[in-house]
Amino acid sequence: MNDSLAIETIGLTKKFGNFTAVDDVSLQIQRGEIFGFLGPNGAGKSTTIKSILDLIRPTTGECRVLGLDSRADAVEIRRHLGFLPADLALYPSLTGKQTLAYLGHLRGGVDWKWIDQLAERFDADLSKKISEYSSGNRQKVGLIQAFMHKPQVLILDEPITGLDPLVQLEFHTLMREHVSQGNTVFLSSHTISEVERVADRVGFIRRGHLIAVETMSELHDKALGRITLEFAEPVPASVFEGIEGVHEVTTEGPTVTAQYEGSMAPLLKVATEREVVSVSSASVDLDEIFLEFYRDEVQAADAAASDGGEGAAA
Repeated sequence: MNDSLAIETIGLTKKFGNFTAVDDVSLQIQRGEIFGFLGPNGAGKSTTIKSILDLIRPTTGECRVLGLDSRADAVEIRRHLGFLPADLALYPSLTGKQTLAYLGHLRGGVDWKWIDQLAERFDADLSKKISEYSSGNRQKVGLIQAFMHKPQVLILDEPITGLDPLVQLEFHTLMREHVSQGNTVFLSSHTISEVERVADRVGFIRRGHLIAVETMSELHDKALGRITLEFAEPVPASVFEGIEGVHEVTTEGPTVTAQYEGSMAPLLKVATEREVVSVSSASVDLDEIFLEFYRDEVQAADAAASDGGEGAAA
């Protein structure tokens, strides 16, 4: 048992009949970190989370939370865990306060001063019935119930759905405060930009396969550059084929856009053989970094899934 781990999956595999939703996923998430779990819709994120929570049983493999077996020790784990599902459902006839009181009672009581602080920070009106809330206000209640007992481990599935930018900012601040006390946040999302501002490490899952686990600093170190060249006359993309470090070239009339790795000198050497009118450059965003650096792994995973007769993961 590794006491430094908040969440661990070992060879996690979940099959529904002939369909493999998650295939041999092994993760180690440290205590005191925000871990972003990224992938497109249908990649296997929710299936992984439900397995960790023992809401569904893995076909093979193990899941552990705080060193405890997710199945054998499920009751004890829930004492230390907060969860916000992507498909949050609440009792429509209860007010926000009544909902939190009911959930707090199930936990044996909670600190209402802390709940009031959370409601103030999220600008949440707890006096209205759930049925009267917008999706964003329902999400605020969901976040409060996840944080209200100060859990050691928080598992949040698409948590910023419906939240306005100011509330998102407060949520990110709260997460950082939470992990600064030695707690852990497992943040599942289908967009990199959501976790870029707060995550310490990220894992990328595609069609049930774990493609990569990286620190945010490692991802930024791998950042590609993008250069846009305006020529006096149209230039075919074939002119830039085979240049060292160049990954992708698109043309539109006299405008050429290219992604490159490392020095842009080889690219500029070829470009300046023609009349260049203007040059501009920028970094590629993290979404494109994932697509570029893990293209081979993604294609291999997709091929394996297709060969096995598998579709997109749940």
